[in-house]
Amino acid sequence: MDLAQFREYCLSKPRATEGTPFGPDVLVFKVGGKMFALAALDEVPIAANLKCDPDLALELRDRYEQVQPGYHMNKKHWNTVEIDSGIPDPELRKMIDHSYELVTKHLRKAEPKKLEN
Repeated sequence: MDLAQFREYCLSKPRATEGTPFGPDVLVFKVGGKMFALAALDEVPIAANLKCDPDLALELRDRYEQVQPGYHMNKKHWNTVEIDSGIPDPELRKMIDHSYELVTKHLRKAEPKKLEN
């Protein structure tokens, strides 16, 4: 998966928005005002931070050398994932889906119903 595909998939999520609150070199994807993904535009290899259940985060770090504790994030709840270095696209999509779902389940009870529209 390249950065354009990553961006397109993140923005395909219901009510996902994109912004650059940390400057022009970092894309931030949010739902309901909460971050679920960040991607640095000037990093090589291209990497993104994704929210993750702590147990699954450890499992993914063991399974893939391209998955590390979240850079500049809470390392228990975030992974930094090299998105263009060999992790199969279906697995990357699952990681994005998981991050999105973790964020949406913590929104106010009324918010998740709005996300389905």
